[in-house]
Amino acid sequence: MEKEETQKPEYEKLDESKTPEINEKNEEVKKELTPEEKIKELEDKLTRSLAEMENQRRRYEKEKEEAFEYGGFSFAKEALNLIDNLERSKQSLENDETLKKSEALKKISDHLEIIYKDTLNIFNKNNINIIKSINEKLDPNFHQAMMEIEDDSKEPGTIVQEIQKGFMIKARLLRPSLVAVSKKSSKSSKDNKLDDKKTEEKQEKKDKN
Repeated sequence: MEKEETQKPEYEKLDESKTPEINEKNEEVKKELTPEEKIKELEDKLTRSLAEMENQRRRYEKEKEEAFEYGGFSFAKEALNLIDNLERSKQSLENDETLKKSEALKKISDHLEIIYKDTLNIFNKNNINIIKSINEKLDPNFHQAMMEIEDDSKEPGTIVQEIQKGFMIKARLLRPSLVAVSKKSSKSSKDNKLDDKKTEEKQEKKDKN
C-alpha cells in the first residue's frame, strides 16, 4: 500500500498589503523642554501654590475672626427671652386690677425695673444693643411691620408702636423689631382724593381757557 501522504494544512500567507502602515508624521512627539522653560514652569507652579496658600490663610483668619466676634450669637439670641419675660411680667402686674395703685405693685415694679436695666447693661457691655424704632421710618433691614394704625399726624410708614424690641449684636442683626406703622385714615384718604380731583378739574379748565 502506498503510504498516504498526510496533508499539511496550508497556512494563509500574510497579506503585507493589509498590514497597517505606521505614519511617522502622525506620531505625537514629545518636545523636550529647555532648562529655561523648565524653570519657568516650576516658577508658575510655585506662584499658584503660594497664591492658594495665601487664600486659605485669609479664609482661616476670617473664620477665626467671625467665630471670635459672633461666637455667642446663639446664646445672645436665647438670652433675649429674659428681656421679653421681664417686660411681660411687668405689664401683667400693671394690668392686674387687684394690684393697681397698691404699694406691693410699686415695690415689685421697682425691682423688675432694676433687673431689666441691669440686664440691658450686661447686653450693652457685650455689644448687644436695642434697635431704635418709635418715630423711625420702617426699615426692612431692622424692623418687621405686624400691623398698621391710622394716624394722620405721622407720615405713612412711621413706626408708632413697638410690639417686641429688636436687637443688634455689633453689626449683625440678632432679631428685628416687631412694630406697628402709621397709615392715613380712610377719611383723610377720601379728602386727598377729592383734593386731587378738584386740582385736576381746575387744571383742565385752565388748559381750555
